[in-house]
Amino acid sequence: MRRMSLTPELVALCHREEADPGPDPSWTALDDEDFRTLASRLSDEADAGPLWVFAYGSLIWKPEFESVEQQLATAFGWHRSFCLDMVRWRGSAEQPGLMMALERGGRCNGVIYRLPEGEKPAQIERLLRREISDHESIDSVRWLPVHAGQGALRALGFWVGVKGRGTSLSQPLERVAGVLARACGHIGSGAEYLYNTVSHLEAFGIHDRNLWRLQELVADEVRAIHGHALDFGRPPAL
Repeated sequence: MRRMSLTPELVALCHREEADPGPDPSWTALDDEDFRTLASRLSDEADAGPLWVFAYGSLIWKPEFESVEQQLATAFGWHRSFCLDMVRWRGSAEQPGLMMALERGGRCNGVIYRLPEGEKPAQIERLLRREISDHESIDSVRWLPVHAGQGALRALGFWVGVKGRGTSLSQPLERVAGVLARACGHIGSGAEYLYNTVSHLEAFGIHDRNLWRLQELVADEVRAIHGHALDFGRPPAL
């Protein structure tokens, strides 16, 4: 496997303790009935057969659901993008962060997970509760046509085609790197999120050129910010 420039040691320098500010009251929270209604609609729109979920980011390394099969798959017409503005989770009001979604254009190689046989509405509702929490995010959940070894199928995708408030689309990698190297929230840093995503993609044999370049840029940023910490403990030059 390729050797990443962004190492666990560099990622550790980006961590700091941050309090959870709680949900933003200006967003419209989903209640239990909202989750049930949305899960029922998505279930009605599903294909016959098993439930598949498309993972392109944190769902690859932290799925938090049981699966019985996984395959490599490609979603055409989409690409990974750090375009979700974060002032919670992996960012703060003082140092906002960014997390990934699928933005239009290109192709995205990822992993599809097949969930065990069961009631689709209940399975989908559990996934929804993990991924979204407000009405403004509902449109980012959709059935994605993907191509896998067994042919074409549809898989449930999250944070797909985001737009409007809370998004910063088509940002240059250099700006994204500057944000990820500095942002941290109560669940971790942007650098950690990037490191986990790239390392797990590589383990699956998926090489995302943009993310690979991004981890190099973030590593450079972290070294520039924390150079004193990296130099500490080195023996003096003779």
